[in-house]
Amino acid sequence: MKRNIVQIDESLCDGCGECIVACHEGALQIIDGKARLISDIYCDGLGDCLGECPQGAITMEERESLAYDQAAVDQRLEIIKQREAAGDNRPSVQTPVSAGCPGARAMAMDRIPASCQSAPAPSESASRLAQWPCQLKLVSPNAPYLSDAHLLIAADCTAYAYPTIHEDFMKGRVTLIGCPKLDDGDYRDKLIDILSLNRIKSVTVVKMVVPCCGGLAHAAVDALQRCGKMIPWNMVTIHTDGTILED
Repeated sequence: MKRNIVQIDESLCDGCGECIVACHEGALQIIDGKARLISDIYCDGLGDCLGECPQGAITMEERESLAYDQAAVDQRLEIIKQREAAGDNRPSVQTPVSAGCPGARAMAMDRIPASCQSAPAPSESASRLAQWPCQLKLVSPNAPYLSDAHLLIAADCTAYAYPTIHEDFMKGRVTLIGCPKLDDGDYRDKLIDILSLNRIKSVTVVKMVVPCCGGLAHAAVDALQRCGKMIPWNMVTIHTDGTILED
């Protein structure tokens, strides 16, 4: 459908955040120092943010767009309210993750430093984990390594059942692992935030054939549908004997 949607000129935006305060739907986010519309479904097209930008970076344009979703807005505003009550300012400003457990500090890992031009290629047995943490419950939606990432969402048992998961699936991807049977709560909200707040290039879900892995798969599919973006994705199922099941 065609409707009015916010358009932000990033060459003019200085990241002041005035538009974030003016947007009553939580549709805008400061990412990499620039204001961005995180999803069409959150923008009502009324333009409350237009007059608040001191740089004149915001305009309205009529274009093909997903419909405004009031239920999704209400859900997002409730999440923002809960975070602000807990002292978490992620809905307004992207900040580095440094508080809490030191073992959960976000970091990217360069397996072959650029300065080592003559370094040999990693062997097939080398780790392909590109970031830390990798547990889905610990990953912040604002972690810098999520920008422009190819995402792997994997059930934790797949790393034990499938012997070459590093080369076949983790290589070149940001890895998020979880087990809905062992972790408390639901992954949906975390995955919606990750997909909405970042430029994710693709999503690969790797799960086991066992029934409990269905929770991880359903959460990923639901988040993809709710994030308001068209992101390429595929699903891979691993048998308990380590083989890949054909669709």
